[in-house]
Amino acid sequence: MSCFDRSSDTQRWRVCPENMSLSSSDLEDLFRLFGDPNVSESFSNISNVDAMVCATTFNRNALLYSMCVLYTFIFIVGLAANALVLWVNIRAQRDSTPRHETHMYIAHLAAADLCVCATLPVWVSSLAQHGHWPFGEVACKLMHLLFSVNLFGSIFFLACMSVDRYLSVTRRRNSEGGARTKLIRRWVCLGVWLLALLASLPDTYFLQAVKSTNGDMMLCRAVYPEENQREWMVGVQLSFILLGFVLPFPVIAVFYILLAQAFTRSSSSSLPSSTVEQERRVSRRVILAYIVVFLGCWGPYHGVLLADSLSQLGLVPLTCGPENVIYVALHLTQCLSLLHCCFNPILYNFINRNYRYDLMKAFIFKYSTRTGLARLIEATNISETEYSAVAVENPPQI
Repeated sequence: MSCFDRSSDTQRWRVCPENMSLSSSDLEDLFRLFGDPNVSESFSNISNVDAMVCATTFNRNALLYSMCVLYTFIFIVGLAANALVLWVNIRAQRDSTPRHETHMYIAHLAAADLCVCATLPVWVSSLAQHGHWPFGEVACKLMHLLFSVNLFGSIFFLACMSVDRYLSVTRRRNSEGGARTKLIRRWVCLGVWLLALLASLPDTYFLQAVKSTNGDMMLCRAVYPEENQREWMVGVQLSFILLGFVLPFPVIAVFYILLAQAFTRSSSSSLPSSTVEQERRVSRRVILAYIVVFLGCWGPYHGVLLADSLSQLGLVPLTCGPENVIYVALHLTQCLSLLHCCFNPILYNFINRNYRYDLMKAFIFKYSTRTGLARLIEATNISETEYSAVAVENPPQI
């Protein structure tokens, strides 16, 4: 999105957040522009001038470098965790039939989060140079497209997993076989990637590598049509809110709540009642964690993005104080939202006992064939009946 909101009959200058692209010279550019004695000539045909130049009340360098540190942390942790998840899932699928019915979604989710993390060093490099983009326009479009497609893909796969897990539990007894279900999941995965691509195209199309006002750096930012720039910018932001939160979050919340209720209504089990109750408590906590983590990561960012969109439309008039708050909040909550790349491997894999078994198998079995360790791990691997609702696709038959 452009940092300058401009319309044909109203000129409004504001220091606004740039999505993954910051320029420390924006404020200086504005003062230099308004200090130009000929600036009035450029406004001679404008009926109404609403000039709002807000002096920053925070340390921009501190904000920039804090973001660099946070993105670096997310890159290291997210890349390692998702690469491990992807490797273990591929290995499990190659060696034997996976025990996890949502195995395919988990693999695609890990791949999406992995690609998101892989783009972060490029954005960190730009942030460290105060928004300067030295990689050219083609890289500007490609990196944004890679980032955006995988970001949407990650969100959509979380929604698909919530629906699939609920259906796997409620329709388990009437299952018509795994081959048809697996084919359906493959088509769903293809549809998710296509939808993520379509959702990413509008903003990517308008991205350009442009010079800053004083020409001392290149910026990777969206340049919308001049006649309705504000409408395009707000439209892209609102579409991101709709596709990234308003639609997927209710799906995730509703189907996981229904799943928890399905566990509560279950009535038959070969396990002791105390074990069953313990598994129920664990499953409810994990399901609650799924919902809370998604809400905690994405809710603040989309809330601030909505506030920014409303201020762009003039529906929520803001003074310089709130403008500065939105500026900082938008960037900090964006960092927070990307923490989902670190949380997803933990929530959807590492707390899954069968996944931990696959992990031990991948690292230990090949080195322990001459000892009793391999047989011991095999013996302690839990059966389908004993498998906790933590791995929601294999709930206890209660």
